[in-house]
Amino acid sequence: MSTEQENQVTQTLERLHQAANVSDVEAIRVEALGKQGWISQLMKTLGKMTPEERQTEAPRIQGIRARVADAIEDRKAALEAAELEARLATETLDLTLPAPDAPRGSVHPVSQVMDELAEIFADMGFSVATGPEIEDDWYNFTALNMPESHPARAMHDTFYFPDTAPKGGKMLLRTHTSPVQIRTMMDEGAPLRIIAPGRVYRSDSDATHTPMFHQVEGLVIDKGIHLGHLKWTLETFLKAFFETDDIVLRLRPSYFPFTEPSVEVDVGFALVDGKRVLGGSGDAPGHAWMELLGSGMVNRRVIEFAGLDPDEWQGFAWGLGVDRLAMLKYGMDDLRAFFDGDARWLQHYGFSGLDQPTLSGGVGAKA
Repeated sequence: MSTEQENQVTQTLERLHQAANVSDVEAIRVEALGKQGWISQLMKTLGKMTPEERQTEAPRIQGIRARVADAIEDRKAALEAAELEARLATETLDLTLPAPDAPRGSVHPVSQVMDELAEIFADMGFSVATGPEIEDDWYNFTALNMPESHPARAMHDTFYFPDTAPKGGKMLLRTHTSPVQIRTMMDEGAPLRIIAPGRVYRSDSDATHTPMFHQVEGLVIDKGIHLGHLKWTLETFLKAFFETDDIVLRLRPSYFPFTEPSVEVDVGFALVDGKRVLGGSGDAPGHAWMELLGSGMVNRRVIEFAGLDPDEWQGFAWGLGVDRLAMLKYGMDDLRAFFDGDARWLQHYGFSGLDQPTLSGGVGAKA
């Protein structure tokens, strides 16, 4: 080893001995073993030597490299151990303090509202029915008395697939949960009391509409059913859901292909601090009416499509948006935020997974 190289090794080892922290050691490592370090440059000279010279010099240079590398690792380990000892000596942990809260997930408002709906209607004797989200146009339209010329069948409202349905029609993403009513009537017959919550799809997007949203529909099929039963069911549901007895409904004549007669259901509300608060008659001072849902007596043709005798069985049906219910109850003003995936929004509006809605404890009680 030349005198110059011996001096470089000695200086490097002395600097390592004097290094005060891991950062200083890293700087020395780069100067010696980095791509442009002096030991790395020595290694490059081996390529310019003759085989005889390389046979002599290679072990010597490798020895210098190993000596410096071992010294760096030893000094780094010693400094890290010293830093850990110093931190342990100064840090304390009070074992009597409560443990910090661990991050917890939140139940999405849509899931919460669906649980609330199931709880309320189960108390009224309803069961929850489900069906496929990819439907054929017979269940989605034809069996619901919607003719071929109905605007809802148009491409600008409905997402169609190129596939052909088993019955020869088109396949599509369901535009409402009404096909579940048809399927359940065909499978279970009558009498029947169901709600059908789930995702539906329509080609629409703004602050109050999204291409995918959630809907819940209800269906009752029995003997001697009339509009009075429908009105009582909706009043009872809305009073329980919004947790107030001051719910006033107004039924207006309307038209839906699958119900006859059909009625739009309005609910009275007042503006409180810029938010709609349901309660009271819409004709009262400071109040107004808001359209909330559509409903009516099930059309005879729909009952026939489902394989039942309309002279023996009658029924009523209704439907509304689950997302809209959540917006009204919990004060949200933009439907698109439901699907943005912003964790901060969910932390603000989300519900505890342990806070299951119950009629006795309050269907909307937050943790």
